[in-house]
Amino acid sequence: MSITHDPQTHPELWVGGQWRRASRTGRIDVIDPATGAAMGSVADASAADAMAAVDAADSAAAAWAATAPRQRCEILRKCFELMMRDAEALARLIALENGKAIKDARGEVAYAAEFFRWFSEEGVRVRGDLGTAPSGNNQILVQYQPIGVSLLITPWNFPAAMATRKIAPALAAGCTCILKPATATPLTAYAVARILAEAGVPDGVVNVVTSSTTAEVVDAMLDDPRVRKLSFTGSTEVGRVLLRKAAGQVIHSSMELGGNAPFLVFEDADIDQAVEGALIAKMRNGGEACTAANRFLVQRSVADAFTERLTQAMSALKLGPGIEDQTDCGPLLDAPALNKVSELVDDAKARGARVRCGGERPAGPGYYYPPTVLDQVPVDAKMFREEIFGPVAPIYVFDTEEEAVRMANDTEYGLIAYLYTGDTGRGMRVSTALEAGMVALNRGLVSDPAAPFGGVKQSGLGREGAQHGILEFMETKYIATRW
Repeated sequence: MSITHDPQTHPELWVGGQWRRASRTGRIDVIDPATGAAMGSVADASAADAMAAVDAADSAAAAWAATAPRQRCEILRKCFELMMRDAEALARLIALENGKAIKDARGEVAYAAEFFRWFSEEGVRVRGDLGTAPSGNNQILVQYQPIGVSLLITPWNFPAAMATRKIAPALAAGCTCILKPATATPLTAYAVARILAEAGVPDGVVNVVTSSTTAEVVDAMLDDPRVRKLSFTGSTEVGRVLLRKAAGQVIHSSMELGGNAPFLVFEDADIDQAVEGALIAKMRNGGEACTAANRFLVQRSVADAFTERLTQAMSALKLGPGIEDQTDCGPLLDAPALNKVSELVDDAKARGARVRCGGERPAGPGYYYPPTVLDQVPVDAKMFREEIFGPVAPIYVFDTEEEAVRMANDTEYGLIAYLYTGDTGRGMRVSTALEAGMVALNRGLVSDPAAPFGGVKQSGLGREGAQHGILEFMETKYIATRW
């Protein structure tokens, strides 16, 4: 199907290996957060368009599941190579439509590509089990099979990595899929679709649809019995809605949801290393990450020193358009994101928090908020309970290890926690006590395609990455036999 405008910035739906015009005539504008102006547009799918994507995925499912694992994985390896070939162009696209600093965008592309490489290796290593029943009456044979057509819903904050973290294991497992990216950052998803096609992914194996009526489109797909897997990354609130909807067809669901990550600094920690880790944990993607440190819990005896050094480091970060090389912190996604961060900071200030740097939105176009450090923040401030999703570091003080653990666990979320201490015993003891799916011990970064990513409590279900990620897209079959 011919396209009369630039397919890079004005793509149609990607369905069945073709660019398909949506049944709706209107389009969805993609906004550059640095200026607030439109930089492109994407097709606006209806429920009928979504069902066409399900049809395409279903038609391709049997052949793709029957494709030899080595052949599937060679295609994934090619995806990795092509993504690295196009790394700079992809990074610039991410920086434009997402707003993140170009250095962060480059890191995201490398991270995103690595999922293709990891699962190109993991996909040929899925093994079953063989054993003898305790009674001796039969053998127990266990095998893993593709779960089937999968619906993948991804957020705006990591438009490349969240797509590949789901697509790669789905394809390695032998599943076909429909990707529904966030409408705020859809251009990267369509760019990934082009790479998949060039790498040799068969028509219909991966389909991409964007829609302004997300609930209508997603509901239609989850009502279809051919869809057997839902993988979602986003807010806990939306995750609960999707889980209720998925229950209608008893769809296997993986959920990577919200976080409220504590960052613990004990008095025996190396403060310089803790500040360095804090910058990574807080300012990756400008704080717009579910893994971002949200509550800095610092032991009283080192609180002043840590706060002073963190304030100096945060004050030195350059605010500006993400696409510029000298930028350390780009704009937030949009006006609602900016307003939420401003409201949380204003609430903390009204309750007695002290601003050490930042704390006020600048004048001018774009959705900017400066790197901000607050201390003397009371625990009844809203930001103690809510994800900030912005470049704001609130500091709270604790006295004992038990108090630190209690404060860290005092949340419905449990995605990730950060911990700095010079005592190995304390490090392992506290890591075990923290209610989180992931713990960064004397590190500011945990994400790795070779490690299981996911949370506990209200932060989600299931794991992505590692060997766990591919099993999320497979059914376990037990065969009883004798020979």
